[in-house]
Amino acid sequence: MALSTNPRPAPPPKPKAHAKKRRARRQYATLAYRTTPQLEIILVSSRETARWVIPKGWPMKGRTPHAAAALEAFEEAGVTGTISKSLVGTFNYNKRLSDGEVITCTVEVYPMMVEIERADWPESEQRTRQWFSLTAAAEAVEEDTLKTLISKFKPAL
Repeated sequence: MALSTNPRPAPPPKPKAHAKKRRARRQYATLAYRTTPQLEIILVSSRETARWVIPKGWPMKGRTPHAAAALEAFEEAGVTGTISKSLVGTFNYNKRLSDGEVITCTVEVYPMMVEIERADWPESEQRTRQWFSLTAAAEAVEEDTLKTLISKFKPAL
């Protein structure tokens, strides 16, 4: 019987701990609206690309999803009002993280009737806000599912 002189193949390298795959993340957003006299939606500019978006952010410990969405509307757009506990819909978008990685976010959207619009708000130096008709707001955002959500929005009055 002949002995093999070939050593066993080396095991494949273990994946690096920091190279773990990130899964889709959830965010909460506000579809802030007013009726004066036509129905209008407020959009804000994103910080990195200045494209039009609705106020949104990450879940917050100790806050319900709709309460987190309402706080984002205040911080990003300077608006407060009556927010629904029931979501009006969801949409997905790709978010670029600070390390350059892109992840998919699923955003739950809660409608809020705006009652107060402040002249100064936490992110007023970083964002622009603007009121749009439903049609114009749907045309201004990039995500197709958000376009559809906005164009079909009918507030419960």
